[in-house]
Amino acid sequence: MRPTPARLYPLRAHPEQDRLRESPARFKVVPAGRRSGKTEIAKRRLVEAMCTAFGSPDPRFFAGAPTRDQAKAIYWADLKAMLPRHLMRGAPRETELVITLVNGAEVHVVGMDKPERIEGRPWDGGVLDEFANMKPGAWGENVRPALSDRKGWCWLIGVPEGRNHYYDLWKRATSGADPEWDGFTWHSAEILDAAEVESARRDLDPLVFAQEYEASFVNFEGRCYYPFSEAKHTKVGLAALYNPKAPLIFCFDFNVEPGVAAVCQELQLPGCYEYGPGGVIDLNRPVIGTAIIGEVYIPRNSNTPAVCRKLVQDWVNHQGMVRCYGDATGGSRGSAKVQGSDWDLIRAEFKSFGGRVSYRVPSANPAERARINAMNTRLLSGNETIRMMVDPAKAPNVVRDLEGVRLLAGGSGEIDKKADARLTHISDGLGYYVVAEFPVAPQSVQHVKISGV
Repeated sequence: MRPTPARLYPLRAHPEQDRLRESPARFKVVPAGRRSGKTEIAKRRLVEAMCTAFGSPDPRFFAGAPTRDQAKAIYWADLKAMLPRHLMRGAPRETELVITLVNGAEVHVVGMDKPERIEGRPWDGGVLDEFANMKPGAWGENVRPALSDRKGWCWLIGVPEGRNHYYDLWKRATSGADPEWDGFTWHSAEILDAAEVESARRDLDPLVFAQEYEASFVNFEGRCYYPFSEAKHTKVGLAALYNPKAPLIFCFDFNVEPGVAAVCQELQLPGCYEYGPGGVIDLNRPVIGTAIIGEVYIPRNSNTPAVCRKLVQDWVNHQGMVRCYGDATGGSRGSAKVQGSDWDLIRAEFKSFGGRVSYRVPSANPAERARINAMNTRLLSGNETIRMMVDPAKAPNVVRDLEGVRLLAGGSGEIDKKADARLTHISDGLGYYVVAEFPVAPQSVQHVKISGV
């Protein structure tokens, strides 16, 4: 008798996970907390299905994630380690990300950024991981029809992202109206070490913690940056703490009306301290946080060079590094339409900074919800630690944005861009920096190449 692969180590008993494994439902919706075992169980379901598949001449299964790189990172190495080598028909196909067993069963690791990849062939079953981050139409338009020929099964697993298409399927699965569907959920605290969960609670905004670690479908409505309080988060004179030798951060969002940029540094925030054991403020641990010490705000008929010239005028004597963050795509009505990309224009204007300037721009923008979550967590963590403050005299429009930006009523946590044309742009620019350097859940965000570092 051949030994079981070492990667299939025993899992501890958990009632809801046991119910998931034993349920006869064809379609299972599984929103569960971060690092709580949902993906591990899904991998084992795929391995079991492949090793016991004899109902068709070529049983076929898939492990999907929002992008191919994510799917590979989550599934490929583990599936190769979990499937017994003596049951494989040849070596795994590294380029195609396909493993074939001697019984003809195949598992394909696929990215769902192009959901049509799943079409054109019948499937016996599969897993869609981080489902809330997939395109809303992927299930109904692409995956569900591909399961019909063989009456295939599917697990839709992940962490909620507001009340979007994942929430709709969760409601369907838990309504009891369709016996083919069922829903399963559990908190991270039921699996993870208690100290780690409490550490996350201290670090994260309360709603983000509820979403990420308690798998709550949080109804994000009203103010976008709801933790922000002028009394707690503004400090006249904050800009006086500016350090001319420390890195200076310029945050861009490309727009014509208004033309904007936020200016910040990571500084010791006045009156802010970390919390020690038992939730007691530790006066020996002052908070190093994001201090917004300046801005550019040109109300009408602006362009990228004009914004940059104002930044150079205000900060040309800065002695330390200058780091630029912002919108990876550029504005639809920006200068880039006729003069080259906005980032090319910035480079041209910032020659006076010499080799001290770098451009930390991802190849694609992060998800809007990820950016908002990072901002709110920076503003206020679960134990009420403040890690972002604004000098209202130097950055009044940042304050106005943090107070006034709204979310779409009835949406899934999207910013309402039409409520006030003056708002959203400068806080968007700031958010590109915050999500790049202080992401809430880096394991769920696609890593991208950074230029100019």
